[in-house]
Amino acid sequence: LRNYSRIFADSEFWDTLWRTAYFTAVTTICEIGFGILLGLLLNARFHGRAAVRAIIIIPWAVPTVVSGALWRWIYNGDYGPLNSLLLQTHLINGYHQWLGTPWMALNMVAIEDIWKFTPFVALFILAGLGTIPGDLYEAATVDGASSLRRFWSITLPLLTPVILVTLVLRTIDGFRLFDVVYVMTHGGPANGTETLAFYTYIKAFSDQSFGLGSAIAILITLIILVITVAYTR
Repeated sequence: LRNYSRIFADSEFWDTLWRTAYFTAVTTICEIGFGILLGLLLNARFHGRAAVRAIIIIPWAVPTVVSGALWRWIYNGDYGPLNSLLLQTHLINGYHQWLGTPWMALNMVAIEDIWKFTPFVALFILAGLGTIPGDLYEAATVDGASSLRRFWSITLPLLTPVILVTLVLRTIDGFRLFDVVYVMTHGGPANGTETLAFYTYIKAFSDQSFGLGSAIAILITLIILVITVAYTR
């Protein structure tokens, strides 16, 4: 109980909780939205669909540590390809340190997460679309329903169980984000990318406060449980 009282009295914990909640909300919303769109596109019939489906899953198949190292190189302020591309297209006037400020670094890590896990969501959506009977769409078309109306009245309601599963999985992953932060920023700059999982690591293994680390880990579990119940409701 003393460990919990120390955690709740620590302003760093509340700052870290806010950053983690922001990161989880942004990445989950973007990944679900882009994943649904990508799943619908991959479900359409077009030439080379199988090849495109195989290519799309490459970001998700890349190991997370490798992905973090890749994006750290992309964001490099001295020789990163992102700066080079934006300069050549005249979108910026000079090189930027994309991981140089806390707020910018947090959003850059979020972009990496969205890039990596949107295909994961799209695969779930694609699997869910395969379970929807085609007769429903045919009947709706005969009744004069537009493509948008068929999406809102048929596709989205029948995808609700799949969306719920992906919401829960992505929320869990967002709150336990550690490896990408460790590789890309190590929690910096100025603790700007320190997540709850990374905060747990610092307390338990850097500060050797295993009681505090265990208490934070239990709090993460309880937070995820509350959010999952809210999702289900």
